Amino acid sequence: PARFAVGSRVRTKNINPKTHTRLPRYARGHVGVIESVRGCCVFPDTVAIGEGESPQWLYTVLFEGQELWGDGADPTLKVSIDAWEPYLEPA
Repeated sequence: PARFAVGSRVRTKNINPKTHTRLPRYARGHVGVIESVRGCCVFPDTVAIGEGESPQWLYTVLFEGQELWGDGADPTLKVSIDAWEPYLEPA
């Protein structure tokens, strides 16, 4: 089962792998809210290094602009990213 549900507050992990990742640097270590659960999908991080598909839950996570870029960011700005479950932890 999926670890998170719509409305769950999550923090992206602050990872810096030497190999492929689809987690944008600007979103690492920040708190957002699960906007949708996309299903269990191929995990590109493992495919890119020849370790197979390793399906993982995929979520759309919504961040406030000020969470990502500080108090000087436009207060109406919101950013959504797709993030696989291994990138996330409860906030």
